[in-house]
Order: sequence, then C-alpha cells, then structure tokens
Amino acid sequence: MELGGYEKVEPARLDAIFAALADRTRRAILARLASGEATVTELAEPFAMSQPAISKHLKVLERAGLIARGRDAQRRPSRLEPIALAVASDWLEGYRRFWEGSFQRLDTLLDELKVEESTNREVGR
Repeated sequence: MELGGYEKVEPARLDAIFAALADRTRRAILARLASGEATVTELAEPFAMSQPAISKHLKVLERAGLIARGRDAQRRPSRLEPIALAVASDWLEGYRRFWEGSFQRLDTLLDELKVEESTNREVGR
C-alpha cells in the first residue's frame, strides 16, 4: 500500500509533529500564528497561563518544526513553518487515499451485487 511517501519521513519527525499537535493550547497557538507573526506576550493573551508556560509550548512547536522563532531587536516573533504541516498532511493523505479506494471498491461490489440480485429475480419469475 502506497502511503504518500510516509516511508521517506523519519519516524521521530512524525512523532514530534503529532505530539506537538496533540495539545489543544499548541493547536490554538498555531491557529493564531496562521494570521501572522506574534510575540510570546501576544500569544499568551488569550490563555490563563504565564509567558514562561507559553514559551515551553513554543519550544515544543519549534522542535517539531511547526514554527520558527526570529529576532527583531528585543522581540522574538514566532511564525508558522509550513513544511512540518505539509509532512503531517502528506502522511494523512496517504491514508485518506487508501480509505477512499477501499470505499470505491466496496461501492463497485455492492453495485455488482445489486445487478446480480436484480438479474436473479428476473430469471426466477
């Protein structure tokens, strides 16, 4: 079964990406970064947690390759890195194609059975 190049992706990289995505706070941070760069202070605003706690989440996201952190004078804005999301998406896409193909084969089989049943009824009359 071909799974969209999953075999080429280092398993530890996929583990890090999905582990980072497993946390709702980190997913919310990624959603916020989808609208543009933000500092730790800006990212911490909607959460009832400290800036150091947000920084820990950012480190997990950065290690997974989901974000990059820059330097702009005193600011350290974070931004999305699309490649890691593409890796996860490609991995999932392989499974989506697998299941879509399986359902198409099932549909074909069911259609064949309907035709066979209809033919048997006509012959049996």
